[in-house]
Amino acid sequence: MMTMRRLVVLCAVLFALQFPLSSRAQDKDAKPADATPPAAAATPKEESSVTDHTVRIAGQTIPYKATAATILLKNEKDEPTALIYFTAYTRSDVKDLSQRPVAFIYNGGPGSSSLWLHMGSFGPKRVAVSDAEATPPAPYKLNDNPYCLLDKSDLVFIDPVGTGFSHAVGKAQDKDFWGVDEDVKSFAQLIDAYISRNDRWNSPKFLIGESYGTFRSAALSNYLQSNNGMYFNGIVLISSVLDLGTISFNPGEDMPYIFYLPSYAATAWYHKTLADRPAELLPFIEEARKFAVSDYAAALMKGSRLTSTEKADMAKKLSRFTGLSEDYLLKGDLRVALPQFQKELQRSRGLTTGRLDARFSGYSYDLLGEYAEFDPQDTAISGPFIAVFNNYIRTELKFGQDKVYHSAADHAFQSWNWKHNAGDNFGFPGSPNVEGDLIQALLTNPHLKVEIENGYYDLATPFFATEYTVDHLGLPEKLQKNITLQYYNAGHMMYVREDDLAKLKANVANFIDAAAKP
Repeated sequence: MMTMRRLVVLCAVLFALQFPLSSRAQDKDAKPADATPPAAAATPKEESSVTDHTVRIAGQTIPYKATAATILLKNEKDEPTALIYFTAYTRSDVKDLSQRPVAFIYNGGPGSSSLWLHMGSFGPKRVAVSDAEATPPAPYKLNDNPYCLLDKSDLVFIDPVGTGFSHAVGKAQDKDFWGVDEDVKSFAQLIDAYISRNDRWNSPKFLIGESYGTFRSAALSNYLQSNNGMYFNGIVLISSVLDLGTISFNPGEDMPYIFYLPSYAATAWYHKTLADRPAELLPFIEEARKFAVSDYAAALMKGSRLTSTEKADMAKKLSRFTGLSEDYLLKGDLRVALPQFQKELQRSRGLTTGRLDARFSGYSYDLLGEYAEFDPQDTAISGPFIAVFNNYIRTELKFGQDKVYHSAADHAFQSWNWKHNAGDNFGFPGSPNVEGDLIQALLTNPHLKVEIENGYYDLATPFFATEYTVDHLGLPEKLQKNITLQYYNAGHMMYVREDDLAKLKANVANFIDAAAKP
């Protein structure tokens, strides 16, 4: 989700290991021991709380069980390694589980808990937040969610190790799970355990991930198919990135500037910073797409061979799409990285533009600074999301009263192992990339369907980069048709805008219905 967002860091969770007392008979000549010999640590215990509820969706009242619980992971030596927390919502009146889909849902980061999707989109409860501005302080509102997905699928929200109530146990450490492949293996073990324990092997199965969660889903689906024989009906990628090189502004690499241009244009249009602002957004975005891959790409490809006259002409054209001054664009050599754009676009207003959702703005402190110091969308919604979930999990789901819930794993992103065993790439390692995993998953399972949700104002995972990725998978035409793209007038977390949440629910519900059919 990522991080893809500046995550709020909470206190470290303390886990007390219990040591059984040992006694031993001593003969009369034995000398007293200097210290009590160490005893083996008790096996970590799984915990669970099950409560009954109802939710009203589209005119029908749906009874469901909420299971807040942990599952114990073990290594090849049968040693405990982690307790992973999940929240499952399962419809209570279902008789034939083979006809009932189940979806595994998670955010990104890497190092983010699942509370954002849980409290913002598909769960039975939803936190009320202001759209495109900061939400007023507590008391916050928790409402029944009419856009919950329980009318279409059972839901399992998963918190990776180091987030939520999930943590390493035994000899393991949280950081042992912080890596592309390490993360995938832990998720695979948890999903396999959940499916087996709950008799869901014959149910239609879905993965729903956001941000880095889309990166995870591509690798996870391929891993579970190849190693566990677990095939999925569908994957929903919310604000997707499969090749991190497409959003990395590295020296000498021009493609990210091309991919970001249509999103810059949408943002400038929204904030009315364009000198000659068109009346309609979508035609302007389409014009920006064409300009990005033609005139702009050609100019960038010339590099230092671009003449001063050509550069001045390109700066004028670029200013029309970005709302940035020609002088600023010339000083930037026609290349403006995302943190620079966030800082510059509304500098004259004393505002910084949002990254996760460019519709959000926040006050700038350093008006001479080059880069954005924070993400206004992140700070605008984190408080209510975290407060409401902490209250909800303890009062309604009766779990975690004596525990600390971590919305994010401290230092996970900085410590992440980006190496990925994706087979031969016939060259030096490049940016982390899971396109090959998705390709293999589709080739292995030609019935697998994929839907990608894109926000026009998402500056974390721009929609044009996603379009490029999808168009360059090299799939057979029949499999290419398995992939659908949807668009929203919001950002990375399009569900914070209620109109787009309604649209997201409708799209995902239709997708599940279609993909679950034999």
